[in-house]
Amino acid sequence: MNLITRRIALTAIAAASFAAFPALAAEKVNLGVSIPAATHSFMGGINYWANQAKKDLEKEHKDLKITIKTAANAPEQANQLQDLSTVTKINALVIFPFESAALTKPVAQVKAKGTYVTVVDRGLTDTSAQDAYVAGDNTAFGKIPAEYIAKKLNGKGNVVALRGIATTLDNERMDAFNGVLKNYPDIKLLDAKYANWNRDDAFKVTQDYLTRFKNIDAIWAADDDMAVGVLKAIEQAKRDDIKIIFGGAGAKGMVKTIIDGKDKRIDADVSYSPKFIYDAIKLTAEARLKGEKLPATTIIPSVLITKENAKDFYHPNSPF
Repeated sequence: MNLITRRIALTAIAAASFAAFPALAAEKVNLGVSIPAATHSFMGGINYWANQAKKDLEKEHKDLKITIKTAANAPEQANQLQDLSTVTKINALVIFPFESAALTKPVAQVKAKGTYVTVVDRGLTDTSAQDAYVAGDNTAFGKIPAEYIAKKLNGKGNVVALRGIATTLDNERMDAFNGVLKNYPDIKLLDAKYANWNRDDAFKVTQDYLTRFKNIDAIWAADDDMAVGVLKAIEQAKRDDIKIIFGGAGAKGMVKTIIDGKDKRIDADVSYSPKFIYDAIKLTAEARLKGEKLPATTIIPSVLITKENAKDFYHPNSPF
């Protein structure tokens, strides 16, 4: 066999070998995104950034299809997961659970069919039901307000708190808040009730607090939407004893209040941008397009927002 003939033969063998391993080609990713409906402004931001991710990523990657489903409650989200798995036939899922416990089994059932699962923000009660978890820093979200309130009150006073929905992240936040207050024996946490990250529910919970407690120095609303309900209840009750109202997540209205110095009770917040849903979708899609996995946990930092840095967190064109 001369040199030319030998090269032709080797080329033919190499071509045959490549044809025998089609798995080396990139797999198309059919990604489902399951999120709560836009029932309040933070979820409006989640919906906005999820749809922005679909627009940007499908344009960038021809082998990627993204289907977004929004649910008004946990049972509806569980039903939508079943449809995404059996009808849409997704092979990857990014889910922001409506509730932790109620969605754990439905997500586990999707994962059992071989679907890659990224859980966002509200964790599941059984982490074996997920491949990856992406969230803001919920420990910092609870710790930063507690430290700020304790300092502003000089370590002494009465505080009430409004919790979100019964989820793992809400537990993390409350545990972190309580962990700081343990260092301040002269600060009394009078009560902490769920207000479901909802303005109307926060209004009702605050009304109850204002009726039961004759002196409140600070209110940790734990969410900027809930802080709006808190303010309405205080105004209606004509109470002037509350020195501090601390929300959370950096909604544009609250950040603008801090920038303008309009309300002396509101001079700080803590960041927790809904854009992390965009990041979670992008990270998951691009990893799966390469046949790779994400780290088990990705935490996006939360930081204190004050007048000094508020302009860096003010996004007037955002829905949140």
